[in-house]
Amino acid sequence: MTDLRTRTRADGGRKWVGAPRRAGLFGAILGVAAAGVAAGVAAERALVRRTRQREPDPYADEKFGQQPYDEALTVTSPDGTDLYVEIVEPVDGVELDFGYEPGRPEPTIVFVHGFCLDMGTFYFQRKELARQGDYRLVFYDQPGHGRSGRLESGEYELPALGEALRAVLDATVPEGPIVLVGHSMGGMTIMAFAELYPEMFGDRVVGVVLMATSGGRLEQVKFGLPAIIAKVGQPLLPLVSGATKITGGMVDRARLASSDLAWLLTRRYGFGAARPSPALVSFVEQMNTRTSTETIARYLRTLYTHARYPALAALRTTQVLVICGDQDMITPLTHSEEICRRVPDAEMVTVPGSGHVVMLEHPAEVTGALIRFLEKIG
Repeated sequence: MTDLRTRTRADGGRKWVGAPRRAGLFGAILGVAAAGVAAGVAAERALVRRTRQREPDPYADEKFGQQPYDEALTVTSPDGTDLYVEIVEPVDGVELDFGYEPGRPEPTIVFVHGFCLDMGTFYFQRKELARQGDYRLVFYDQPGHGRSGRLESGEYELPALGEALRAVLDATVPEGPIVLVGHSMGGMTIMAFAELYPEMFGDRVVGVVLMATSGGRLEQVKFGLPAIIAKVGQPLLPLVSGATKITGGMVDRARLASSDLAWLLTRRYGFGAARPSPALVSFVEQMNTRTSTETIARYLRTLYTHARYPALAALRTTQVLVICGDQDMITPLTHSEEICRRVPDAEMVTVPGSGHVVMLEHPAEVTGALIRFLEKIG
């Protein structure tokens, strides 16, 4: 087995450990308006320190981070972006009965993460499914995220993300049934893939799980950010193609200065509970942090203009599970309900008290629903 992690870090300069501490997704967008809120950063830092000290943490001893895998590889997407992929094989000798004809393999489960995150998004689901050893699992970092490469020029477009998913499938699951699991932008990636390759659904793609995602109209949500941030972000969208010239250095400096504020914003807008696990919030914020300002800027327009409702027609030929927290402020529950309206046979699971990172905040409920769905397929 070849471990590409060291080579990837060395060649691509994407070392995790020891990187400068920067604010995450919400802090990055907030950084555009940082000049107007800088006076409050010191007070916010004091609040962070008090908050982390007083809150009990059920995940204080959880070793978040790199998880075991059987194979790591690099897959090159059609636009030339190198995608980092990890595969977890099922336990030898496991035989599953999904109702498929004799000799047909059980589905491979392919996980697609969201904006400013990485494959660690599915930490708990991966941990439990690997423990059970019943399924072959594929994880990859989307372009510009985690240990994958960045687009050489231009903006990130959802059709290109759909093509990247196809490249991963061709390299890791060239034959046999597939179940696609997407969170947030990962769900949008699956929709873009369905728009490009509707013939894949029903035969190759036998199941789709959409977590905390949307088919469109995200411009009405403003990503759940406070009005001041949304007002600043919206006018910048026409300038995204040159955003690094305008905002790159400024936002990076703001991220460095406001990491504690970013932690609070991640807790506020990523989670549904009033007092989520500080360790879990830090885990999410660290994934946000590893996403560069340039990547954030080059994704904004495609996320704001995402409209893939017609693509959902392809999903009617396969089994679909939709999962969403009822406190999700980034892709609210109404967006999941709209998906189910357009895919009438879809099963919907609403997780009370959960925010946008539902699979991390309520792992038992989400993993349980995922396993029941996998058992039902066939």
